[in-house]
Amino acid sequence: MSCNLKPRPFTRREALAQVGGGFGMVAFANMISNSMQAASPATGTPGVLKQLHFKPKAKRVIFLFSNGGMSHVDTFDPKPMLEKYDGQPLPGGAILTQRKTGNLMKSPFKFARYGKADTEVSELWQNVGGISEDICVVRSMYADIPNHEPSITMMNTGSNVIGRPSMGSWITYGLGSENANLPGYVVLCPSQPITIGSPLWSSAFLPAIYQGTYVKNEWIEGEPFQAAKVIPNVTNADVEAVVQKRDLKFLRKLNEMNLEKAGEKDSQLEASIKTMETAFAMQTEAPEVFDVSKESKAILDMYGPGSTALGCLMAVRLAEKGVRMVQVYYSKGDPWDAHADILSYRKLAKDSDQPFAAVVKDLKQRGMLDDTLVIGGTEFGRTPAIQTANEAVGGGVVNGRDHNHYGFSLWMAGGGIKGGITHGATDDFGYKAVEKPMHVHDLHATILYLLGIDHLKLTYPYSGREFRLTDTAGEVVHDILA
Repeated sequence: MSCNLKPRPFTRREALAQVGGGFGMVAFANMISNSMQAASPATGTPGVLKQLHFKPKAKRVIFLFSNGGMSHVDTFDPKPMLEKYDGQPLPGGAILTQRKTGNLMKSPFKFARYGKADTEVSELWQNVGGISEDICVVRSMYADIPNHEPSITMMNTGSNVIGRPSMGSWITYGLGSENANLPGYVVLCPSQPITIGSPLWSSAFLPAIYQGTYVKNEWIEGEPFQAAKVIPNVTNADVEAVVQKRDLKFLRKLNEMNLEKAGEKDSQLEASIKTMETAFAMQTEAPEVFDVSKESKAILDMYGPGSTALGCLMAVRLAEKGVRMVQVYYSKGDPWDAHADILSYRKLAKDSDQPFAAVVKDLKQRGMLDDTLVIGGTEFGRTPAIQTANEAVGGGVVNGRDHNHYGFSLWMAGGGIKGGITHGATDDFGYKAVEKPMHVHDLHATILYLLGIDHLKLTYPYSGREFRLTDTAGEVVHDILA
Protein backbone atom coordinates (compact mmCIF):
# COMPACT_ATOMS: atom_id res chain seq x y z
CA MET A 1 0.00 0.00 0.00
CA SER A 2 1.45 3.30 -1.04
CA CYS A 3 0.86 6.80 0.23
CA ASN A 4 1.28 9.89 -1.92
CA LEU A 5 0.82 12.45 0.85
CA LYS A 6 3.63 15.01 0.85
CA PRO A 7 5.09 15.39 4.34
CA ARG A 8 4.58 18.90 5.70
CA PRO A 9 7.59 20.85 7.01
CA PHE A 10 8.27 20.80 10.72
CA THR A 11 7.17 23.85 12.63
CA ARG A 12 9.98 25.47 14.56
CA ARG A 13 8.71 24.09 17.86
CA GLU A 14 8.42 20.57 16.40
CA ALA A 15 11.92 20.79 14.97
CA LEU A 16 13.32 21.80 18.31
CA ALA A 17 11.48 18.96 20.01
CA GLN A 18 12.57 16.23 17.58
CA VAL A 19 16.06 17.07 16.35
CA GLY A 20 18.75 15.40 18.43
CA GLY A 21 16.27 13.60 20.66
CA GLY A 22 14.81 16.84 21.93
CA PHE A 23 18.15 18.51 22.60
CA GLY A 24 17.01 21.60 20.71
CA MET A 25 14.00 22.13 22.97
CA VAL A 26 16.06 21.46 26.08
CA ALA A 27 18.67 23.97 24.94
CA PHE A 28 15.91 26.47 24.14
CA ALA A 29 14.35 26.06 27.59
CA ASN A 30 17.71 26.34 29.30
CA MET A 31 18.52 29.45 27.35
CA ILE A 32 15.26 31.09 28.39
CA SER A 33 15.73 30.26 32.06
CA ASN A 34 19.39 31.18 32.15
CA SER A 35 19.28 34.12 29.70
CA MET A 36 21.65 32.35 27.30
CA GLN A 37 21.63 34.52 24.26
CA ALA A 38 23.69 35.06 21.18
CA ALA A 39 25.54 38.29 20.73
CA SER A 40 24.15 40.82 18.25
CA PRO A 41 26.06 43.50 16.44
CA ALA A 42 26.63 46.50 18.69
CA THR A 43 25.41 48.78 15.91
CA GLY A 44 21.80 48.11 16.85
CA THR A 45 18.78 46.97 14.90
CA PRO A 46 16.90 48.92 12.24
CA GLY A 47 13.33 50.12 12.58
CA VAL A 48 10.66 49.93 9.92
CA LEU A 49 11.31 53.46 8.67
CA LYS A 50 13.86 53.30 5.89
CA GLN A 51 13.93 57.08 5.74
CA LEU A 52 12.81 59.63 8.32
CA HIS A 53 10.00 62.00 7.41
CA PHE A 54 11.77 65.06 8.85
CA LYS A 55 15.27 65.99 9.86
CA PRO A 56 15.44 64.75 13.45
CA LYS A 57 16.42 66.99 16.32
CA ALA A 58 16.40 64.21 18.91
CA LYS A 59 17.75 60.67 18.83
CA ARG A 60 16.38 59.43 22.12
CA VAL A 61 13.87 60.21 24.90
CA ILE A 62 14.05 60.23 28.69
CA PHE A 63 10.62 60.51 30.35
CA LEU A 64 10.69 61.37 34.08
CA PHE A 65 7.23 60.40 35.28
CA SER A 66 5.64 61.65 38.53
CA ASN A 67 2.86 59.07 38.65
CA GLY A 68 -0.24 59.93 40.65
CA GLY A 69 -1.26 63.27 39.16
CA MET A 70 1.04 66.05 40.36
CA SER A 71 -0.69 69.33 41.22
CA HIS A 72 0.25 72.05 38.73
CA VAL A 73 -0.93 74.95 40.95
CA ASP A 74 1.56 73.84 43.63
CA THR A 75 4.51 73.26 41.31
CA PHE A 76 4.78 74.90 37.86
CA ASP A 77 1.63 77.03 37.44
CA PRO A 78 1.45 79.83 40.05
CA LYS A 79 -1.97 81.40 40.59
CA PRO A 80 -2.06 84.70 42.53
CA MET A 81 -5.87 84.60 42.36
CA LEU A 82 -5.84 81.51 44.58
CA GLU A 83 -3.95 83.53 47.16
CA LYS A 84 -6.38 86.43 46.86
CA TYR A 85 -9.59 84.37 46.98
CA ASP A 86 -8.43 81.59 49.28
CA GLY A 87 -11.39 80.02 51.07
CA GLN A 88 -13.98 81.50 48.74
CA PRO A 89 -16.15 79.63 46.23
CA LEU A 90 -14.84 79.25 42.70
CA PRO A 91 -16.73 81.60 40.36
CA GLY A 92 -19.13 79.54 38.31
CA GLY A 93 -19.83 76.95 40.98
CA ALA A 94 -18.16 74.02 42.67
CA ILE A 95 -15.79 71.78 40.75
CA LEU A 96 -16.71 68.15 40.27
CA THR A 97 -14.14 65.98 38.56
CA GLN A 98 -14.22 62.82 40.64
CA ARG A 99 -14.76 63.60 44.34
CA LYS A 100 -16.55 66.46 46.07
CA THR A 101 -14.63 69.72 46.34
CA GLY A 102 -15.21 72.87 48.34
CA ASN A 103 -13.82 76.38 48.22
CA LEU A 104 -10.59 77.57 46.65
CA MET A 105 -7.37 76.63 48.44
CA LYS A 106 -4.16 78.60 47.98
CA SER A 107 -0.90 76.80 47.56
CA PRO A 108 1.06 76.34 50.79
CA PHE A 109 4.25 76.66 48.75
CA LYS A 110 5.94 79.87 47.67
CA PHE A 111 6.86 80.58 44.06
CA ALA A 112 9.95 82.37 42.80
CA ARG A 113 11.32 83.48 39.44
CA TYR A 114 14.46 81.78 38.16
CA GLY A 115 17.22 82.78 35.75
CA LYS A 116 17.10 84.96 32.68
CA ALA A 117 13.99 83.05 31.63
CA ASP A 118 12.20 84.54 34.65
CA THR A 119 10.14 81.35 34.94
CA GLU A 120 8.04 81.07 38.09
CA VAL A 121 8.47 77.73 39.82
CA SER A 122 7.42 76.46 43.23
CA GLU A 123 9.92 76.25 46.08
CA LEU A 124 9.51 72.48 45.80
CA TRP A 125 11.39 72.52 42.49
CA GLN A 126 14.25 74.94 43.10
CA ASN A 127 16.79 72.79 41.27
CA VAL A 128 14.54 72.43 38.23
CA GLY A 129 13.94 76.17 38.49
CA GLY A 130 17.70 76.58 38.33
CA ILE A 131 17.73 75.04 34.83
CA SER A 132 14.81 77.18 33.63
CA GLU A 133 16.85 78.52 30.71
CA ASP A 134 17.02 74.96 29.33
CA ILE A 135 13.37 73.99 29.78
CA CYS A 136 9.98 74.78 28.33
CA VAL A 137 7.15 74.62 30.87
CA VAL A 138 3.87 73.67 29.20
CA ARG A 139 1.03 75.00 31.38
CA SER A 140 -1.89 74.07 29.16
CA MET A 141 -1.90 70.28 29.03
CA TYR A 142 -5.23 68.50 29.22
CA ALA A 143 -6.55 64.93 29.04
CA ASP A 144 -9.96 63.26 28.79
CA ILE A 145 -10.88 61.41 31.98
CA PRO A 146 -10.16 62.29 35.66
CA ASN A 147 -9.14 58.78 36.73
CA HIS A 148 -5.61 57.42 37.08
CA GLU A 149 -6.06 54.34 34.91
CA PRO A 150 -7.33 56.00 31.71
CA SER A 151 -5.15 59.09 32.06
CA ILE A 152 -1.87 57.31 32.75
CA THR A 153 -2.72 54.92 29.92
CA MET A 154 -3.40 57.89 27.64
CA MET A 155 -0.08 59.54 28.51
CA ASN A 156 1.81 56.34 27.84
CA THR A 157 -0.07 54.79 24.93
CA GLY A 158 -2.24 57.50 23.37
CA SER A 159 -5.45 55.72 24.38
CA ASN A 160 -7.74 55.81 27.41
CA VAL A 161 -8.00 52.02 27.47
CA ILE A 162 -5.29 49.40 27.73
CA GLY A 163 -4.37 47.32 24.72
CA ARG A 164 -2.54 49.87 22.57
CA PRO A 165 1.24 49.97 22.03
CA SER A 166 3.18 52.27 24.33
CA MET A 167 4.94 55.37 23.08
CA GLY A 168 8.32 53.72 23.62
CA SER A 169 7.20 50.75 21.56
CA TRP A 170 6.08 53.00 18.70
CA ILE A 171 9.39 54.85 18.82
CA THR A 172 11.52 51.70 18.74
CA TYR A 173 9.24 50.18 16.10
CA GLY A 174 9.86 53.17 13.86
CA LEU A 175 13.51 53.90 14.60
CA GLY A 176 14.93 50.63 15.87
CA SER A 177 17.68 50.61 18.48
CA GLU A 178 21.18 52.06 18.47
CA ASN A 179 22.76 49.28 20.52
CA ALA A 180 21.81 45.64 20.00
CA ASN A 181 23.54 44.73 23.26
CA LEU A 182 20.83 46.51 25.27
CA PRO A 183 17.04 46.74 25.02
CA GLY A 184 15.84 49.63 22.88
CA TYR A 185 13.26 50.64 25.49
CA VAL A 186 13.82 50.47 29.26
CA VAL A 187 11.41 51.25 32.11
CA LEU A 188 12.83 52.02 35.55
CA CYS A 189 10.77 51.83 38.75
CA PRO A 190 11.96 50.83 42.23
CA SER A 191 8.96 48.57 42.80
CA GLN A 192 5.85 47.12 41.18
CA PRO A 193 2.98 47.25 40.68
CA ILE A 194 2.45 50.81 39.63
CA THR A 195 -1.04 51.79 38.45
CA ILE A 196 -1.87 49.63 35.40
CA GLY A 197 1.67 48.18 35.34
CA SER A 198 3.14 46.47 32.29
CA PRO A 199 0.44 47.58 29.77
CA LEU A 200 2.06 51.02 30.09
CA TRP A 201 5.18 49.72 28.34
CA SER A 202 3.62 46.92 26.32
CA SER A 203 4.06 46.58 22.57
CA ALA A 204 0.43 45.31 22.37
CA PHE A 205 -0.22 44.33 18.73
CA LEU A 206 3.16 45.59 17.50
CA PRO A 207 5.81 42.86 17.22
CA ALA A 208 6.68 41.75 20.74
CA ILE A 209 10.32 42.70 20.36
CA TYR A 210 9.36 46.36 20.81
CA GLN A 211 7.95 46.09 24.31
CA GLY A 212 9.71 47.84 27.17
CA THR A 213 12.09 46.04 29.52
CA TYR A 214 11.32 46.65 33.20
CA VAL A 215 14.30 47.21 35.50
CA LYS A 216 14.08 47.63 39.27
CA ASN A 217 16.09 50.67 40.40
CA GLU A 218 15.60 50.29 44.13
CA TRP A 219 18.01 52.20 46.36
CA ILE A 220 18.34 50.96 49.94
CA GLU A 221 19.98 53.34 52.38
CA GLY A 222 23.09 51.94 53.98
CA GLU A 223 23.49 49.09 51.51
CA PRO A 224 26.29 49.14 48.92
CA PHE A 225 25.04 49.32 45.36
CA GLN A 226 25.32 46.08 43.38
CA ALA A 227 24.66 46.22 39.66
CA ALA A 228 24.01 42.46 39.61
CA LYS A 229 20.84 43.01 41.65
CA VAL A 230 19.36 45.38 39.11
CA ILE A 231 18.67 42.61 36.59
CA PRO A 232 18.86 39.27 38.42
CA ASN A 233 20.31 36.35 36.45
CA VAL A 234 21.61 38.54 33.65
CA THR A 235 24.86 36.61 33.91
CA ASN A 236 25.26 32.84 33.85
CA ALA A 237 28.04 31.48 36.00
CA ASP A 238 27.29 27.86 35.09
CA VAL A 239 27.79 27.95 31.32
CA GLU A 240 30.67 29.58 29.49
CA ALA A 241 29.90 32.21 26.86
CA VAL A 242 31.44 30.12 24.09
CA VAL A 243 29.04 27.26 24.86
CA GLN A 244 26.07 29.63 24.92
CA LYS A 245 27.07 31.04 21.54
CA ARG A 246 27.44 27.54 20.09
CA ASP A 247 24.00 26.44 21.30
CA LEU A 248 22.30 29.55 20.06
CA LYS A 249 23.99 29.31 16.69
CA PHE A 250 22.48 25.85 16.44
CA LEU A 251 19.07 27.18 17.47
CA ARG A 252 19.25 30.01 14.96
CA LYS A 253 20.13 27.55 12.19
CA LEU A 254 17.08 25.43 13.03
CA ASN A 255 14.84 28.46 12.82
CA GLU A 256 16.32 29.55 9.51
CA MET A 257 15.75 26.07 8.07
CA ASN A 258 12.17 26.05 9.26
CA LEU A 259 11.45 29.56 7.98
CA GLU A 260 12.76 28.59 4.58
CA LYS A 261 10.50 25.52 4.44
CA ALA A 262 7.35 26.93 6.01
CA GLY A 263 7.60 30.48 4.69
CA GLU A 264 5.70 31.77 7.68
CA LYS A 265 6.46 34.03 10.63
CA ASP A 266 5.76 33.62 14.32
CA SER A 267 6.29 37.04 15.86
CA GLN A 268 6.20 35.76 19.43
CA LEU A 269 8.93 33.17 18.82
CA GLU A 270 10.91 35.66 16.74
CA ALA A 271 10.71 38.11 19.65
CA SER A 272 11.83 35.41 22.08
CA ILE A 273 14.84 34.59 19.91
CA LYS A 274 15.79 38.24 19.58
CA THR A 275 15.26 38.83 23.29
CA MET A 276 17.57 35.96 24.14
CA GLU A 277 20.20 37.31 21.79
CA THR A 278 19.99 40.72 23.44
CA ALA A 279 20.11 39.18 26.90
CA PHE A 280 23.29 37.28 26.05
CA ALA A 281 24.93 40.49 24.93
CA MET A 282 23.67 42.18 28.10
CA GLN A 283 25.84 39.85 30.16
CA THR A 284 28.80 42.01 29.28
CA GLU A 285 27.21 45.43 28.75
CA ALA A 286 24.35 45.62 31.28
CA PRO A 287 26.44 45.20 34.46
CA GLU A 288 28.65 48.00 33.18
CA VAL A 289 25.86 50.42 32.26
CA PHE A 290 23.93 49.86 35.50
CA ASP A 291 27.01 50.13 37.72
CA VAL A 292 26.61 53.77 38.71
CA SER A 293 29.41 53.38 41.27
CA LYS A 294 31.79 53.90 38.36
CA GLU A 295 30.69 57.54 38.17
CA SER A 296 32.73 60.22 39.91
CA LYS A 297 31.80 61.51 43.34
CA ALA A 298 30.86 64.82 41.75
CA ILE A 299 28.31 63.12 39.50
CA LEU A 300 26.87 61.03 42.32
CA ASP A 301 26.59 64.11 44.53
CA MET A 302 24.87 66.01 41.73
CA TYR A 303 22.10 63.41 41.58
CA GLY A 304 21.90 62.83 45.32
CA PRO A 305 20.62 59.74 47.17
CA GLY A 306 17.45 57.74 46.70
CA SER A 307 15.73 55.50 44.15
CA THR A 308 14.66 58.39 41.93
CA ALA A 309 18.24 59.64 41.80
CA LEU A 310 19.47 56.14 40.98
CA GLY A 311 16.88 55.79 38.22
CA CYS A 312 17.74 59.19 36.74
CA LEU A 313 21.46 58.44 36.61
CA MET A 314 20.77 55.03 35.10
CA ALA A 315 18.56 56.68 32.49
CA VAL A 316 21.37 58.98 31.37
CA ARG A 317 23.86 56.11 31.26
CA LEU A 318 21.42 54.00 29.22
CA ALA A 319 20.80 56.89 26.83
CA GLU A 320 24.55 57.32 26.45
CA LYS A 321 24.81 53.66 25.43
CA GLY A 322 22.18 54.02 22.72
CA VAL A 323 18.92 53.01 24.43
CA ARG A 324 16.20 54.74 22.43
CA MET A 325 13.74 55.49 25.26
CA VAL A 326 14.02 55.33 29.03
CA GLN A 327 11.15 56.02 31.39
CA VAL A 328 11.67 56.64 35.11
CA TYR A 329 8.67 56.22 37.44
CA TYR A 330 8.73 57.55 41.00
CA SER A 331 7.49 54.35 42.68
CA LYS A 332 4.61 51.90 42.92
CA GLY A 333 1.01 53.06 43.23
CA ASP A 334 0.07 56.72 42.86
CA PRO A 335 2.51 58.56 45.14
CA TRP A 336 1.65 62.06 43.83
CA ASP A 337 -2.07 61.46 44.43
CA ALA A 338 -2.55 64.13 47.13
CA HIS A 339 -6.19 63.71 48.17
CA ALA A 340 -5.54 64.00 51.90
CA ASP A 341 -2.64 66.40 52.28
CA ILE A 342 -0.81 68.43 49.65
CA LEU A 343 2.08 68.84 52.08
CA SER A 344 3.09 65.27 51.23
CA TYR A 345 4.73 66.89 48.21
CA ARG A 346 7.64 68.09 50.33
CA LYS A 347 9.12 64.59 50.50
CA LEU A 348 8.15 63.61 46.96
CA ALA A 349 9.72 66.73 45.49
CA LYS A 350 12.78 66.43 47.69
CA ASP A 351 13.33 62.98 46.17
CA SER A 352 12.79 64.24 42.61
CA ASP A 353 13.88 67.87 42.23
CA GLN A 354 17.65 67.40 42.47
CA PRO A 355 17.93 64.29 40.23
CA PHE A 356 15.51 65.68 37.61
CA ALA A 357 17.64 68.79 37.26
CA ALA A 358 20.77 66.62 37.31
CA VAL A 359 19.55 64.72 34.23
CA VAL A 360 19.56 67.93 32.19
CA LYS A 361 22.88 69.13 33.64
CA ASP A 362 24.53 65.76 33.13
CA LEU A 363 23.32 65.39 29.56
CA LYS A 364 24.64 68.85 28.81
CA GLN A 365 28.11 68.13 30.17
CA ARG A 366 28.22 64.81 28.29
CA GLY A 367 27.35 66.69 25.08
CA MET A 368 24.03 64.84 24.74
CA LEU A 369 21.34 67.37 25.64
CA ASP A 370 20.95 68.72 22.12
CA ASP A 371 19.83 65.33 20.78
CA THR A 372 18.15 63.89 23.88
CA LEU A 373 14.56 64.90 24.60
CA VAL A 374 13.82 65.07 28.34
CA ILE A 375 10.23 65.21 29.61
CA GLY A 376 9.12 65.76 33.19
CA GLY A 377 5.45 64.89 33.37
CA THR A 378 2.45 63.32 35.05
CA GLU A 379 -0.97 61.98 33.98
CA PHE A 380 -3.14 64.96 35.06
CA GLY A 381 -3.23 67.87 37.49
CA ARG A 382 -5.29 68.65 40.57
CA THR A 383 -8.13 70.99 41.40
CA PRO A 384 -7.54 74.54 42.71
CA ALA A 385 -10.24 73.85 45.32
CA ILE A 386 -9.93 71.85 48.51
CA GLN A 387 -11.27 68.32 48.52
CA THR A 388 -14.11 67.91 51.02
CA ALA A 389 -14.49 64.13 51.04
CA ASN A 390 -11.82 61.49 51.27
CA GLU A 391 -12.73 57.87 51.78
CA ALA A 392 -9.20 57.10 52.97
CA VAL A 393 -9.62 59.30 56.05
CA GLY A 394 -13.31 58.70 56.65
CA GLY A 395 -14.63 61.78 54.87
CA GLY A 396 -14.65 65.38 56.02
CA VAL A 397 -12.50 68.34 55.06
CA VAL A 398 -8.92 67.52 54.23
CA ASN A 399 -5.89 69.48 53.04
CA GLY A 400 -5.70 67.90 49.62
CA ARG A 401 -6.90 68.28 46.04
CA ASP A 402 -8.91 66.07 43.70
CA HIS A 403 -7.93 64.93 40.19
CA ASN A 404 -8.14 67.51 37.41
CA HIS A 405 -7.76 66.50 33.77
CA TYR A 406 -8.91 69.88 32.41
CA GLY A 407 -5.52 71.52 32.93
CA PHE A 408 -2.04 70.55 34.13
CA SER A 409 1.65 71.16 33.51
CA LEU A 410 4.75 69.36 32.33
CA TRP A 411 8.21 70.48 31.24
CA MET A 412 10.51 69.52 28.39
CA ALA A 413 14.18 70.12 27.64
CA GLY A 414 16.81 69.33 25.01
CA GLY A 415 16.19 67.48 21.76
CA GLY A 416 14.98 70.50 19.78
CA ILE A 417 12.88 72.14 22.51
CA LYS A 418 13.06 75.90 22.92
CA GLY A 419 14.43 76.57 26.42
CA GLY A 420 13.55 79.42 28.74
CA ILE A 421 9.88 79.68 27.82
CA THR A 422 6.42 78.82 29.10
CA HIS A 423 3.71 77.66 26.74
CA GLY A 424 -0.03 78.11 27.17
CA ALA A 425 -1.98 78.87 30.32
CA THR A 426 -4.82 77.71 32.50
CA ASP A 427 -7.51 80.13 33.71
CA ASP A 428 -6.95 82.54 36.63
CA PHE A 429 -7.53 79.78 39.16
CA GLY A 430 -5.74 76.92 37.37
CA TYR A 431 -8.84 74.88 36.70
CA LYS A 432 -8.86 74.62 32.90
CA ALA A 433 -6.44 75.08 29.99
CA VAL A 434 -7.61 78.18 28.14
CA GLU A 435 -4.60 79.50 26.22
CA LYS A 436 -2.97 77.27 23.59
CA PRO A 437 -4.45 74.07 25.04
CA MET A 438 -2.29 71.04 24.33
CA HIS A 439 -3.81 67.56 24.40
CA VAL A 440 -1.75 64.46 25.08
CA HIS A 441 -2.13 63.55 21.38
CA ASP A 442 -0.46 66.87 20.52
CA LEU A 443 2.39 66.06 22.89
CA HIS A 444 2.91 62.67 21.26
CA ALA A 445 2.78 64.16 17.76
CA THR A 446 5.43 66.70 18.80
CA ILE A 447 7.69 64.06 20.37
CA LEU A 448 7.59 61.97 17.20
CA TYR A 449 8.23 65.07 15.08
CA LEU A 450 11.38 65.84 17.07
CA LEU A 451 12.54 62.28 16.37
CA GLY A 452 12.00 62.83 12.64
CA ILE A 453 8.69 60.94 12.45
CA ASP A 454 5.39 62.09 10.97
CA HIS A 455 2.82 60.79 13.46
CA LEU A 456 0.31 60.38 10.63
CA LYS A 457 2.61 58.02 8.73
CA LEU A 458 3.93 55.72 11.46
CA THR A 459 1.09 53.20 11.43
CA TYR A 460 0.42 49.51 11.90
CA PRO A 461 -2.43 47.44 10.41
CA TYR A 462 -4.44 45.61 13.04
CA SER A 463 -8.01 44.39 13.36
CA GLY A 464 -9.08 45.88 10.07
CA ARG A 465 -7.68 49.40 10.44
CA GLU A 466 -4.43 51.34 10.56
CA PHE A 467 -3.42 52.32 14.09
CA ARG A 468 -1.01 55.02 15.21
CA LEU A 469 0.20 56.49 18.50
CA THR A 470 -1.98 59.59 18.14
CA ASP A 471 -5.07 57.61 17.15
CA THR A 472 -7.15 59.98 14.96
CA ALA A 473 -5.94 63.30 16.38
CA GLY A 474 -2.77 65.22 17.28
CA GLU A 475 -1.05 68.35 16.01
CA VAL A 476 2.65 69.17 16.22
CA VAL A 477 3.14 72.17 18.53
CA HIS A 478 5.75 74.19 16.66
CA ASP A 479 5.69 77.07 19.16
CA ILE A 480 7.84 75.12 21.62
CA LEU A 481 10.45 74.01 19.08
CA ALA A 482 13.85 75.66 18.79
